[in-house]
Amino acid sequence: MAFPTETFYGLAVDPRSAAAVAKVFELKRRGPDQPLPLIASDIDQITDHVGTLTPLATRLASRGWPGPLTLIIPASHRLCDAVHLSTGKVAVRVPSDPVARTLAARVGHAITSTSANISGDPPAATPEQALVQVLRGRLQGLGPVSAQALAGSLGVADAAVRAALETLRAEGWVMHGRFTAEAGEAVPGDAEFGAGARGSASH
Repeated sequence: MAFPTETFYGLAVDPRSAAAVAKVFELKRRGPDQPLPLIASDIDQITDHVGTLTPLATRLASRGWPGPLTLIIPASHRLCDAVHLSTGKVAVRVPSDPVARTLAARVGHAITSTSANISGDPPAATPEQALVQVLRGRLQGLGPVSAQALAGSLGVADAAVRAALETLRAEGWVMHGRFTAEAGEAVPGDAEFGAGARGSASH
């Protein structure tokens, strides 16, 4: 899921799940040589689930957290190897944004916090930008998908999908662009989009 931080929106998955971490790399089209940073709700969550805080790291954390300070610490064996590229070291912080901290607290473990964007693209600073990035990541390599079905699979409001579709249409991703604003539903066979639409004409 996408969530706000002090700076840009991030993508949160369980860093202990190899399948979930693989989805992040796929969605972002992220290179396999790029580790994923984590965030936690507090220091206790880090020592319980993320890794070991050395005495120096503990002192730095007490001064810099919650905040933008990121520490690289020895990784817990609970973490998926892909998170830290099997190096045994992981980047983690406790953010000052209350939403991000609360999310980690509610799920009961640290979460990934890589930016919610396609690798190489500008990071998402708003919910709308994050949604567009997620949609573009979902569309890559797919055939035509109905807007209504995508809205359901993402669990987002039709209005948000309509806004994102406008951006995707401008980028040339949309094959057929009619989406009924009154009903908030895709017109069957007339609101399809996908990776194959790039470079094709849109309405």
